[in-house]
Amino acid sequence: MNNINMTYKEALQYAPLDEPARQYFFMDRCREILNKRKEIAGKESFTFHIATFGCQMNTRDSEKLQGILETVGFVETDTEEADFVLYNTCTVRENANQRVYGRLGHLNSLKKKNPHMMIALCGCMMQEEEVVAKIKKSYRFVDIIFGTHNIFKLAELLAERLDEKNMVVDIWNGTDRVVEDLPAERKYSFKSGVNIMYGCNNFCSYCIVPYVRGRERSRSAKDIINEIEGLVKDGVREIMLLGQNVNSYGKTLEEPVSFAKLLTMVNEIKGLERIRFMTSHPKDLSDELIEAMKNSDKVCRHLHLPLQSGSSRILKIMNRNYTKEKYLELVDKIRTAMPDISLTTDIIVGFPGETEEDFKETLDVVQSVRFDSAFTFIYSKRTGTPAAKMEDQISKEEITDRFDRLLTLVQTISSEVCGREEHTVQRVLVEEINEHTEGFLTGRMSNNTTVHFKGDPSLIGTIVDVYLDESKGFYYMGTLR
Repeated sequence: MNNINMTYKEALQYAPLDEPARQYFFMDRCREILNKRKEIAGKESFTFHIATFGCQMNTRDSEKLQGILETVGFVETDTEEADFVLYNTCTVRENANQRVYGRLGHLNSLKKKNPHMMIALCGCMMQEEEVVAKIKKSYRFVDIIFGTHNIFKLAELLAERLDEKNMVVDIWNGTDRVVEDLPAERKYSFKSGVNIMYGCNNFCSYCIVPYVRGRERSRSAKDIINEIEGLVKDGVREIMLLGQNVNSYGKTLEEPVSFAKLLTMVNEIKGLERIRFMTSHPKDLSDELIEAMKNSDKVCRHLHLPLQSGSSRILKIMNRNYTKEKYLELVDKIRTAMPDISLTTDIIVGFPGETEEDFKETLDVVQSVRFDSAFTFIYSKRTGTPAAKMEDQISKEEITDRFDRLLTLVQTISSEVCGREEHTVQRVLVEEINEHTEGFLTGRMSNNTTVHFKGDPSLIGTIVDVYLDESKGFYYMGTLR
């Protein structure tokens, strides 16, 4: 069927109702329209550029969006001077929103110079009603707006925009759908993220994610295994299982499968060499999972276990559903099972009502656990969360002082802990050419520590033996064996 002679509304009558067949129908339609427009414009190709903000989930979503655009016929470029620019947005912090607004002004100036240019916005920021209202009012040059629940619809939304000429807005408040088997274009040939679930049910009092990502919904274990097997056949050696809280995977399935069971299943895939996962919520990290990690030879010896605060009182206000004591008990279980595990964490400083005593509890946990590294954050109000309305907001001076003290302690411990493999031979996945030293490569150990060593670029994507000559605190200098 020749789609190009139909209007978008006429095409809807012929579009399959089932996914992903429906989206492949609209990919074909978009490709025909773009080919015709290339002829008229005398262009060899239309280009696209995706700017991704935020977490690994957004990064994986962008790979899927890129796959759709390339199937349609767009060609990637590394500049925003493109024919189609897509911002995949993050809204964890309000300053992330301001960055997007600032960059939209620049895109407007580019669009005035390019009559073919289209601008699309998607991701978490678009799930906020006030954001969409502001864009519709003040940024009328934006062409397509969609959210986190319907990224699979990009081709259909693009087809509508190509025909209707008006701004297309399609925001879903929530969904229980997971659309499989759409194209994706990976950033790396040898490693890939794999979504195992979407959304979050935890509602930590400082976090906007459950409101913009929706409630938890898990992919079937069969679909996950099939995807990973396909990736391995395509040369992937390392995968990262992704979810807002992977430890609660499987609870929404008709036949529940625990994350520990899924991990064991993934570990059995032939040809796969490494398995990572994030993020793990301490309240859901079971003894079964610890045992599965211990017994799975492909699971990397690295666990990111967000603490957020060492004060049980603050943890309760944060709605984290564990105490300082429970967290330390959990760490002890993990280290007993896997003495060589690398532990990393997230910590928020200056949460509303945090006293000096509360902060010292956090320092105590850092001293006790001795994390390999920690992502430390100064608390900032996030409109739309319960914490933003709380009294006893901490002064900037107090927060800055505490943050500096915490950072000093974290860095001191990290520099000591991260040198424990010095003068040993370790398996390293070679990831890229070192940008700072000519002739050197950069790779990553199982415990997530970076290693720099001299080597040929042909080694990228392979796992090699490297002797760790010297610890530099947060990374190693090594020699290829």
